[in-house]
Amino acid sequence: MKRIKELELLNQIREIREFDFGIFYFFKKGIIISEMNKGILFRWEDGSKVVTAAENIYGLEIPIIYIANRINNYLCSTVKLAKVFQNRHKMAFYGVVGQTTGSRASLLLERFFFKNFIIQFKDLDDAVLWTVEKSHLKTYPLSH
Repeated sequence: MKRIKELELLNQIREIREFDFGIFYFFKKGIIISEMNKGILFRWEDGSKVVTAAENIYGLEIPIIYIANRINNYLCSTVKLAKVFQNRHKMAFYGVVGQTTGSRASLLLERFFFKNFIIQFKDLDDAVLWTVEKSHLKTYPLSH
């Protein structure tokens, strides 16, 4: 699978935040792409750090378009995931890049908690094109 560093959009990155659980790339127009570390357990505390970083970088008015580039296998607590979605009420779109069994299972659970729009991609380039298209919309279907 392709990594963010292999994209031609590197000049569009506003900021990169490295956490002990993964790397988050904050692009212009509220686009965030993550690459989680192999074998981690993504917890509410981790999600909270990302939400705080997004709010510091974009403020509270810019809706988030999030792509999880699942280059590694990792675990995520479903109950904790729901809290992340509920507390980042301005997440407009959510995409997942990955083909692993764990990725497909996680996607099914995430669709249950994220009521707006979630889509799966096989290729990072397709996911990036989708996010750029969505970032040009005048209004986003925001969650509550």
